[in-house]
Amino acid sequence: MPRILVIDDEESIRFTFKSFLVKEQHKVMTAKNYDSAIESISSGAPDLIFADIILGGRTGIDVLREVKNRGLGCPVIMITGEPNVKTAANSVRLGAFDYISKPIHKETLLRATNMALHHKALVDEKDRIEAEKEKYRYNLEAIFKSVQDAIVTVDTEMQVIEANEATKTICGVAPLELVAKKFDGVMTRCDKSCHKALEETLKTKNAAREYGIECKHQDRPRQVVALNSSPLMNRDNKFMGAVLVVRDVTRIADLERELKERHKFQNLIGKSKKMQEIYYLLEDLADTETTVLITGASGTGKELVAEALHYGGIRSDRTLVKVNCSALAESLLESELFGHVKGAFTDAIKDKAGRFQMSDGGTILLDEIGDISPRIQLKLLRVLEEKEFERVGDSTPVKIDVRVIGTTNQDLREKVELGEFRQDLYYRLKVIEIPLPPLRERREDIPLLVDHFCNLFNKRDNKNILGISDEVRNIFMRYPWQGNVRELEHAIEHAFILCHGQTITVDHLPAEIKDYTKTLDHLPAEIEDYAKDHGTPLKKRPAHGRDAIVEALEKTGWNKARAARLLGVSRQTIYRKIQDFGIVVEDVRG
Repeated sequence: MPRILVIDDEESIRFTFKSFLVKEQHKVMTAKNYDSAIESISSGAPDLIFADIILGGRTGIDVLREVKNRGLGCPVIMITGEPNVKTAANSVRLGAFDYISKPIHKETLLRATNMALHHKALVDEKDRIEAEKEKYRYNLEAIFKSVQDAIVTVDTEMQVIEANEATKTICGVAPLELVAKKFDGVMTRCDKSCHKALEETLKTKNAAREYGIECKHQDRPRQVVALNSSPLMNRDNKFMGAVLVVRDVTRIADLERELKERHKFQNLIGKSKKMQEIYYLLEDLADTETTVLITGASGTGKELVAEALHYGGIRSDRTLVKVNCSALAESLLESELFGHVKGAFTDAIKDKAGRFQMSDGGTILLDEIGDISPRIQLKLLRVLEEKEFERVGDSTPVKIDVRVIGTTNQDLREKVELGEFRQDLYYRLKVIEIPLPPLRERREDIPLLVDHFCNLFNKRDNKNILGISDEVRNIFMRYPWQGNVRELEHAIEHAFILCHGQTITVDHLPAEIKDYTKTLDHLPAEIEDYAKDHGTPLKKRPAHGRDAIVEALEKTGWNKARAARLLGVSRQTIYRKIQDFGIVVEDVRG
């Protein structure tokens, strides 16, 4: 049970904190001044401290300093009734974990508590892992006996004297390929981080130790190693070179990554399991040249994923060029993508570089790639296969080095089956596919997204809206979000325009969200649960066949308006479907 110390000279504040936190199964201690707080800390270090800025003759900053002086690992969250930039900056500079102001809201308090305790758990686990690393790092005898680490000795000229078999596993180079050769001349398939460590030892005659180095090896792009380069001495204690020990710690690095639940990756927001999987996949893809196809409904964040791929990878310092393939006619799109030469068509008064040429060395994002014509598909296929293209009106091939990322909200496989999209291009594009889930399939991310957009619009509009009411939160967790994250963003933006207080209420929401909530209130309980859990569940059935229509009508007691809402279609559509399928009550029940 986590131990939490609350320090405040107001008894009501201490009582409020204790009441909220005890209900969350935390053990709470309280102190009314600096001296009693230090006494509590001395009797046993707490897991988390809440300290008021003003404490009689002393301050919460004094408590923070004492915690840091004692080397305690517990987070300290400062509280104040008069927040200002200076006190916040001082608190953060001195190592405060967070900063909250009075009056204290229960949700704010519990959110800050959970984040701080989660942070401490990660830090404790990291310290434990680091202690274990240090133990192995300095236990040279165990390293040499295990022979699982790559060991290489070099002379003062960087020529390899000896190497063990583990170099083949870790470095991808067999000992026979290393011995009697220049070390930096043989290690050519990685970024040579180990060469830098050896260089430092040869230059300074001192040990060089590095941990968490990414090899960026062509055959092992995710490999992480620990390096230990030490002076090599002869029997007369004369310096004669260096010994390098390379340990593969990829598994430990992966463990650290798994221990850290990320709520954000680049500009993507979300802590759900599906988003965590996307984060890991993006990390794996960042340093590769693989073509990627990002799929998902409108508003799910496909462009943000594409940006994360580019800016998190080896091309991040080069250009990211974006093209909306659905916004231009075929002739204009061809010129836009591949460029043209002077005189290629009536308005071609001078040569023009296309988007592919502009993105040379970087990345090109082809948004809504499912809308391109067969002719453009053929030219794009050539780019992917041969890394070259021809400008409009020119027959001279132009070579390029570009990574292609495509996005679509359409089912390209279905378009292939219908003959609307080339099968060879489809498979070229989807070497790796990143399917983005709709918002209704990651509802646990909604509170994070709401906080993100509130912070965003507070800065933009110079407002101080603290968040949404509990009722609005419940509505958001039930609403199907057909427009996904974009619809949620627009709903928050709409509310910001109407809200003149500190909390967004139901009255500030767009009409369609309020109306949807009213319809749920009148649905039978089993249908409400079905809709709440699955958004518009029956909509997943292809084309809303006869069985889906009948099922919806039966669930709603043959109320056509409710059936339409359950299916996610208009009332006119449900009437047309009933007529098309010839559905009558007698046919179904009889």
